[in-house]
Amino acid sequence: MKQENTKISSDNEIDLSEIPELDETFFENATIRLPERKRVISLRLDPDVLDWYKKKGKGYQTRINAVLKAYMQAKKKVTHDD
Repeated sequence: MKQENTKISSDNEIDLSEIPELDETFFENATIRLPERKRVISLRLDPDVLDWYKKKGKGYQTRINAVLKAYMQAKKKVTHDD
Protein backbone atom coordinates (compact mmCIF):
# COMPACT_ATOMS: atom_id res chain seq x y z
CA MET A 1 0.00 0.00 0.00
CA LYS A 2 1.46 3.34 -1.06
CA GLN A 3 1.47 6.03 1.58
CA GLU A 4 0.82 9.53 0.31
CA ASN A 5 2.53 12.60 1.69
CA THR A 6 -0.02 14.74 3.47
CA LYS A 7 0.30 18.15 5.01
CA ILE A 8 -0.80 18.48 8.60
CA SER A 9 -3.19 21.42 8.78
CA SER A 10 -4.36 23.34 11.78
CA ASP A 11 -8.11 23.45 12.46
CA ASN A 12 -8.24 27.02 11.13
CA GLU A 13 -6.84 25.94 7.73
CA ILE A 14 -9.51 23.30 7.05
CA ASP A 15 -12.25 24.45 4.65
CA LEU A 16 -15.61 23.41 6.13
CA SER A 17 -17.75 25.55 3.82
CA GLU A 18 -19.21 22.57 1.91
CA ILE A 19 -19.96 20.49 5.00
CA PRO A 20 -23.44 21.13 6.43
CA GLU A 21 -23.85 21.64 10.16
CA LEU A 22 -25.45 18.74 12.01
CA ASP A 23 -28.86 19.72 13.34
CA GLU A 24 -31.49 18.06 15.55
CA THR A 25 -32.81 16.01 12.61
CA PHE A 26 -29.50 14.21 12.27
CA PHE A 27 -29.45 13.22 15.92
CA GLU A 28 -33.12 12.15 15.91
CA ASN A 29 -32.25 9.43 13.41
CA ALA A 30 -28.84 8.52 14.82
CA THR A 31 -28.32 5.11 16.43
CA ILE A 32 -25.59 3.78 18.65
CA ARG A 33 -23.68 0.89 17.08
CA LEU A 34 -21.51 -0.96 19.54
CA PRO A 35 -18.69 -3.12 18.22
CA GLU A 36 -19.22 -6.86 18.23
CA ARG A 37 -17.76 -8.52 21.33
CA LYS A 38 -14.62 -10.50 20.82
CA ARG A 39 -14.56 -14.19 21.70
CA VAL A 40 -12.05 -15.51 24.21
CA ILE A 41 -10.14 -18.43 22.72
CA SER A 42 -6.93 -20.35 23.17
CA LEU A 43 -4.61 -19.95 20.19
CA ARG A 44 -1.25 -21.62 19.64
CA LEU A 45 1.39 -19.33 18.12
CA ASP A 46 5.06 -19.88 17.48
CA PRO A 47 7.10 -18.30 20.30
CA ASP A 48 8.95 -15.95 17.94
CA VAL A 49 5.66 -14.69 16.45
CA LEU A 50 4.15 -13.98 19.86
CA ASP A 51 7.36 -12.36 21.13
CA TRP A 52 7.50 -10.07 18.08
CA TYR A 53 3.93 -8.85 18.59
CA LYS A 54 4.41 -8.40 22.34
CA LYS A 55 7.57 -6.33 21.76
CA LYS A 56 5.41 -3.85 19.82
CA GLY A 57 3.69 -3.02 23.10
CA LYS A 58 0.18 -2.83 24.44
CA GLY A 59 -2.53 -3.94 22.04
CA TYR A 60 -0.63 -6.87 20.55
CA GLN A 61 -3.75 -9.07 20.54
CA THR A 62 -5.66 -6.37 18.66
CA ARG A 63 -2.86 -6.20 16.08
CA ILE A 64 -2.85 -9.98 15.65
CA ASN A 65 -6.63 -9.84 15.14
CA ALA A 66 -6.24 -7.06 12.55
CA VAL A 67 -3.71 -9.11 10.56
CA LEU A 68 -5.95 -12.18 10.64
CA LYS A 69 -8.98 -10.11 9.59
CA ALA A 70 -7.07 -8.52 6.68
CA TYR A 71 -6.00 -11.99 5.52
CA MET A 72 -9.58 -13.25 5.77
CA GLN A 73 -10.94 -10.30 3.78
CA ALA A 74 -8.28 -10.72 1.08
CA LYS A 75 -9.13 -14.41 0.73
CA LYS A 76 -12.86 -13.60 0.55
CA LYS A 77 -12.24 -11.26 -2.39
CA VAL A 78 -10.25 -13.91 -4.26
CA THR A 79 -12.54 -16.88 -3.56
CA HIS A 80 -15.85 -15.00 -3.25
CA ASP A 81 -16.33 -16.91 -0.01
CA ASP A 82 -18.68 -15.52 2.63
